[in-house]
Amino acid sequence: MWNDETETSAKVVEGAINMIEDWKMANTQNVLASISNHQQATTSTSQQHPIKWQPPAAGRYTCNIDAAFSSQANRTAIGICVRDAEGTFVLAKTMTYPCNVQVDVGEALGLHTTLQWLSDMQIDNVDFETDSKLIADAFLSTRNDLSEFGCIISSCHSLFSFFFSNSRVEFIRRQANMVAHALAKEAMSLASPAVYFEIPNCIETLIINEML
Repeated sequence: MWNDETETSAKVVEGAINMIEDWKMANTQNVLASISNHQQATTSTSQQHPIKWQPPAAGRYTCNIDAAFSSQANRTAIGICVRDAEGTFVLAKTMTYPCNVQVDVGEALGLHTTLQWLSDMQIDNVDFETDSKLIADAFLSTRNDLSEFGCIISSCHSLFSFFFSNSRVEFIRRQANMVAHALAKEAMSLASPAVYFEIPNCIETLIINEML
């Protein structure tokens, strides 16, 4: 019910796991007093290497993708952000669909919209990053799926194989996908699609912090 978002059980479990990790990092001293030595070592490693967005290798781009959902507004929103190997903002796009679809379908639409947009821009050497493990796994799978979700993934495959020769789709944690998440939320308040050639205000602070 939070923010009128509808999520699948898999998305809820994934979010719960992320929240547990955040809680561990924020309450390290209390956790260390009550967990086993193995868990203490895991928490210590998490502290030393916090989850954050990482720039791609030289000569490549990272494209972060996320979707947001509102049953009240009956809309599905997509946020897309492209950055280079220096972490510098390159492009961003927001758009909405006039329907509140299932979470897996919305995330798949986000990937499809992104592939279509960047193929039109003739941009290759891209690491497409999504915080939906379901989408990443489905894209990498060869299983035949005739559902609406499967048809969108199949179309993603076609776009990817035809227009991208040196790119990949991969899963990242939500903490490393906050820019795309913020853009998707921003898209909910916009009347029409928007393409940004300069950093929009809604992600400026996030971009700067992730470059530090």
